[in-house]
Amino acid sequence: MATTQWVSCAMNTEPLAGANTRLLAVIRMQGDVAKLGPDLAAVMSLVVERAQELTACHGAVIELVEGEEMVYRATAGAMRSHLGLRLRCAGSLSGLCVGLGEPLCCVDAEHDARVDLAACRRVGLRSMVVVPLRHESTVVGVLKVTSDRPHAFDDEDLRILGLMSEMIAAAMFHAAQYESGELFFRATHDALTGLANRALFYDRLRQCLDRTQRDLGRSAVLYVDMDGLKQINDRFGHRAGDAAIREAAVRIRGATRKSETVARLGGDEFGVILHAVQDRDGVQAQLQRLELSMAAPFAFEHSPICLRASVGAAVFPDDASELDALLDVADRNMYAVKHRRKAPA
Repeated sequence: MATTQWVSCAMNTEPLAGANTRLLAVIRMQGDVAKLGPDLAAVMSLVVERAQELTACHGAVIELVEGEEMVYRATAGAMRSHLGLRLRCAGSLSGLCVGLGEPLCCVDAEHDARVDLAACRRVGLRSMVVVPLRHESTVVGVLKVTSDRPHAFDDEDLRILGLMSEMIAAAMFHAAQYESGELFFRATHDALTGLANRALFYDRLRQCLDRTQRDLGRSAVLYVDMDGLKQINDRFGHRAGDAAIREAAVRIRGATRKSETVARLGGDEFGVILHAVQDRDGVQAQLQRLELSMAAPFAFEHSPICLRASVGAAVFPDDASELDALLDVADRNMYAVKHRRKAPA
């Protein structure tokens, strides 16, 4: 019979030495979180990576509440490919955790009436622990660890997750500065450029592909990779590298329509979502505009620095009918452009 109370998730107990080791790892993580400052997206990414490591689970997720949905805003391990996934709060253990404000455990999704069984099967989940994330006394999401086998977690896992959730709550407090709108922005945008981050990019791309499929139309994704960022860092320093990334973001944004999503996916890589494209020629024209916008040098502390980027495109559904496959095509096409440039004449 389903219960909303916490129950021990496993029969085995961890040796005290192992528990102390994990506790020390969480304490060390506080320093890493502090270094990230108000970059809430980076904090969430760090926490899910460490949560997976410290609980030896197969996946970890931070889900934030948006309206009546839970959205995967940070993922690690086996959950990584589900970044941006949206599920309804109602009928899910995460939604129940938000409503109750209490940690919850599912020892076997196949026999727990509280879970969204179809969603669990879709992501390959058999057991999980969810703990609430609070901002200004309001539960705004959950930290969740998952396993592909039943009875995978114990009470020590709950304690570790509880400590991690407190770190995220502190990061939310400092990043959001009491405003829920700022909290959402910090969680979904890149701190350096102000562009959408990887989580929001995946969210928008899933929505775009669903809409394109319903309308029987076409859409496209572009991968933009800066050329020579390492050389800029080596010659002029990382301040110049950051300035180059910000300049690239401004130029990419300026070469696209306001309705199109532009994101910094990490490092020197950007993504662009093109909605309702007519044909491949239109996509190629946009690709060329992006490359041209990046071609001129920019000045950093009176020194001219060259900028250039390699751009790859993939058209939905012509090149691929699934999100991951579409991104793979765009990525391969981008690297093909980069390799052609490096090839000797």
